[in-house]
Amino acid sequence: MKSIVEGQIADPYPVYRRYRETDPVHRHSDAWYVFRYDDVSTALSDRRLVRRPPGGGPPVPIPPQYATLRDVVTNWLVFLDPPEHTELRSRVAGHFSQARVAPLRPRVETLVDELLSELADRPVADLVADFAAPLPIMVIADLLGISATRHQWLRERAVALQQANTSYGGEGHAAADRAARELSDFFAAEAGRPGRADCADLIGHLLTAGITGGRLTSTCIHLLTAGHETTTNLIAKAVLALLRHPRVRDELSAVPELMPQAVEELIRYDTPVQLVRRRAGQDVELGGRHIEAGSTVVLVLGSANRDPARFPDPDRLDPHRLATRHAGFGIGAHYCLGAHLARLEAEIGLSALLRRTPRLSLAEQPVRYADDLVFHGPARLLVNPGNTHQLLEAT
Repeated sequence: MKSIVEGQIADPYPVYRRYRETDPVHRHSDAWYVFRYDDVSTALSDRRLVRRPPGGGPPVPIPPQYATLRDVVTNWLVFLDPPEHTELRSRVAGHFSQARVAPLRPRVETLVDELLSELADRPVADLVADFAAPLPIMVIADLLGISATRHQWLRERAVALQQANTSYGGEGHAAADRAARELSDFFAAEAGRPGRADCADLIGHLLTAGITGGRLTSTCIHLLTAGHETTTNLIAKAVLALLRHPRVRDELSAVPELMPQAVEELIRYDTPVQLVRRRAGQDVELGGRHIEAGSTVVLVLGSANRDPARFPDPDRLDPHRLATRHAGFGIGAHYCLGAHLARLEAEIGLSALLRRTPRLSLAEQPVRYADDLVFHGPARLLVNPGNTHQLLEAT
């Protein structure tokens, strides 16, 4: 996909529009790219499109010399097919239900306040490094029962793992493999502590559910990294969108009860995960095109969410839009496990930013995007917080 949006990683939507209108199921190199909402939605629910390549092996291309990374990723929930996917998800999903997530609100509010307080004296802050990235790490570490002293360590390794998705090549895979080894050892040691299964945190829940060994460490790493990458980009891109749409920002500041609905619209408008991959387990017809078994199929979620056939005037950010059934969290069996948690973090984080930094503005330096169209978002987002210090003292 990189070659299709070459030079337009920050704004791939004009490219998406062109393909939606002219070649919505497009063959490029050795893969099919799907751009329209109806086709993406159909494909996400089609059991003939699977995650595992025919004959087994890693679900994403990882060179064989990075054995730990291959083993860890191969056991991730997102890359499993039924029945393994169904069995593992059933044991984990209850911990991320709306009923289990809602009581986390006070703790998330406290973490958000702590992060904003640390920004108080900075004339310029990196919204990614100083807010959007640490928040989800703190939340998932709490859920896993990991000490706050490990937050920075976990975040560094989550970032290193993400390099396997980018254009770092062998250097990126090597860094990701080292991070996979360190995280595997760390979570194995955590799970092996005496009495760990009796703890009320997520690791204790996994142990009680009979998830052990490599499956447990891979699941912990997956929960850590998936939540970090997706929610970081959700918050960072939402802030960027609001700063570029001051009328929407002002309305959300004046009518904060709109925020939950606005979060759905922000996810639709600039989707944190732009695309997902599938393999055709058998021949499939999609959008009038014949896709042969074994082919790679790339479902462009970001394009589906800008399809005017599903969302009228899709390039307009509208906090009143009922952006139901957007594809930002996927559709079907692989619907994002942490969707409720991501919504909660975004709602609380964005509301607090609007309330406490009403003069927040973009710094003069350009926004720098990560070279990654899967987990899509700014790698650096420099902002001027305004008189945050005085505002915090007054609250």
